[in-house]
Amino acid sequence: MTEIDMRLFRILIALACVAAGAIVGALNRDLVSIDLAFVRIGTTLGVAVLVSLLSGVLLGGMAIAASVVLPLRRRLARLERARREAGPGTSPPLVSRVEPVPDAEAR
Repeated sequence: MTEIDMRLFRILIALACVAAGAIVGALNRDLVSIDLAFVRIGTTLGVAVLVSLLSGVLLGGMAIAASVVLPLRRRLARLERARREAGPGTSPPLVSRVEPVPDAEAR
């Protein structure tokens, strides 16, 4: 896919998500009260559902970033530093090998 195709695809996905959110908000108009022990929030059910989904996505993204992305960035920085220290024309030592996962049928 070209860059323009990807941009169009992202715009279409974003519009679909906005439309789905508007539909959920319109179909769930009942009033709810959320008690957080120190404050009570009154809103519609649709807004409560959408805020819950959005906060779950954001917390999940932060958890993935903290557990996967950040360690990989540290490892990449360490490998790049080893490459610079090794000098041109040499390769840094291999940090680890990735072993293939055995097939389920082989077990």
